[in-house]
Amino acid sequence: MRILKKSGIAVAVIGLFLAFTVFFSGCGTENGKRIVRISHAQSETHPEHLGLLKFKEYIEENLGDKYEVQIYPNELLGGAQKAIELTQTGAIDFVVAGTANLENFADVYEVFSMPYLFTSEEAYHEVMNDTAYMEQVYVSTDEAGFRVMTWYNAGTRSFYAKKPIETPEDLSGLKMRVQQSPASVNMCNAFGAAASPMSFGEVYTAIQQGVIDGAENNELALTNNKHGEVAKYYSYNKHQMVPDMLIGNLKFLEGLSEEEYEIFREAALLSTEEEMKYWDEQVEEAKQIAENEMGVTFIDVDVQLFKNKVSDVQQEMLDANESIRGLYEHIQEVNAKYIGNE
Repeated sequence: MRILKKSGIAVAVIGLFLAFTVFFSGCGTENGKRIVRISHAQSETHPEHLGLLKFKEYIEENLGDKYEVQIYPNELLGGAQKAIELTQTGAIDFVVAGTANLENFADVYEVFSMPYLFTSEEAYHEVMNDTAYMEQVYVSTDEAGFRVMTWYNAGTRSFYAKKPIETPEDLSGLKMRVQQSPASVNMCNAFGAAASPMSFGEVYTAIQQGVIDGAENNELALTNNKHGEVAKYYSYNKHQMVPDMLIGNLKFLEGLSEEEYEIFREAALLSTEEEMKYWDEQVEEAKQIAENEMGVTFIDVDVQLFKNKVSDVQQEMLDANESIRGLYEHIQEVNAKYIGNE
């Protein structure tokens, strides 16, 4: 039996969470198979969903007599933070969530909210694909009752809004949705905007109703989540490259045999390969659809102007959170290989 570090935190689940737990605990098997439930926030055409289909295929090809994988897209089981808590309790088994959602459970993940952390996508991919190194990071949430299994490319994040953003000054006074993390809030405020953290599933209606002026994300948000219907200007200030993570309930992982654990681990890595295969292709397609069918204007900006506005944020984050320093320094070593190639 593979022994993982035992969880030291019992998470209290109330209200809706409790209802989910009761429901799921009552139907953990079907036709003699253990049902493995995965929650994520994206649509069925999104690269992450396609990656999870590969995960499902691999598990069921190798362990289909014991496990059936069920995938719940579009936040059907709740927003990321709720789904993480359901995964902690074992009400569901896996969830895809951004690193911003993991900051409350392990301080090291705050580093990914740091603006302009990576010098290039090549440096970003090299860091994240270094499985041996990243697995040292992934165990940091064991005490919270879950473990990261792999990462998914979530592209480069930029601002989009109802009005053009060409310089940092254009952000002044705008209410912009950010991920639900203190570091993301601080970054957005440093740009001069008013940060409005909220669940991803609430963004469309919030922009439509004027609760916020815009948001920040990759291009797929415009089309897969239809944000291009309500926000017509996308500005390439490229402030973050933030991965999404596939996390699994630690108790479930502990209950797997060594052979089963390795199959789940291999399935996770294969799902990343599948997701990345579709990413660039779908970004280009999203840009075409957003521009030609939704009327979105893409704006190339002077990125250095935006970097200047948050030039002190990296050091402030390092001073405030010693837990990120090791990973930050590792990333800088990788960045150094690509300086001049941006």
